[in-house]
Amino acid sequence: MPVSEEFIEYALDQLEDLGEVSCRRMFGGAGLFLGGSMFALIADDTLYLKADASAVEPFVSKNCRQFKPWAHKETMMPYWEVPPEILEDAAELTSWADRSVNI
Repeated sequence: MPVSEEFIEYALDQLEDLGEVSCRRMFGGAGLFLGGSMFALIADDTLYLKADASAVEPFVSKNCRQFKPWAHKETMMPYWEVPPEILEDAAELTSWADRSVNI
């Protein structure tokens, strides 16, 4: 799950309108936090946003992958891959991330 500094900086720049997002490296990836709560993670230079049952539909409708930390295990985490077109649109990404912060 390597994460490049360039991708972290890009993600943080795209999310700057969300507020003071901080990043903490963990388990080979990175967690993104706002107000002390983790709302996103980065693994393999891919951004994943937290989503519960009430917020997962936009991810499912765009055929996004759910984060699976170990290839050899069935364990899934409540984080979903951000589609490239959303990642590239800072305003839209901020809107999606705002839902993740409030979960």
